[in-house]
Formats: sequence, structure tokens, C-alpha cells
Amino acid sequence: MKKKTVKDLLKKHDKLVHSENVTVVSHIQREQDEWFINTVMIKDCDVPFKYKRKKAYKSLSKQQVNMTYYTSTELIAGFEIEIMNIVRIKVA
Repeated sequence: MKKKTVKDLLKKHDKLVHSENVTVVSHIQREQDEWFINTVMIKDCDVPFKYKRKKAYKSLSKQQVNMTYYTSTELIAGFEIEIMNIVRIKVA
């Protein structure tokens, strides 16, 4: 089975965005049910990037990463907050 490349993902899903060599300034993990919810903040960007994993992940703080994501919103304390949902993230 062939692994999907970033080009394949971007071609199939027009709402996806891909960024390369961005710097992570903060990486927080918290457990929720059976998942680890990861929140990443990127240098020069004030919107949180989120993804989930079944296991804890190494800290990405101060790392350069490539990621593929899409825009979404979350309702927190009655306020709609813009977030980015990460589909794929890798250390650059």
C-alpha cells in the first residue's frame, strides 16, 4: 500500500494547508479519555494548532516542523476560538 504524500493530500483536500520549517515555541500534551491532545504554538502565529495521538509524544518545543493542517473553530466558555487541526506533523 502506497503512503500518501503531502502533494496527494493537498490535491485531494482543497482546504488543507502545508507549512514547512516553522518553529514550535510551545508544545503541551494532556490526556483526554484514551487520547493525548497535543497543542502546539508556532512562532509568529497566535492561533493554536491541535492534534491527537493514542500515546504521549516527544516534546516539539524549539523544533522546526513541517505540518499539514486545516482551519476549524472550537467553542470554549461560550466563545468561538479559531484553531488549526493538524493532519500530519513531522520534524523538519
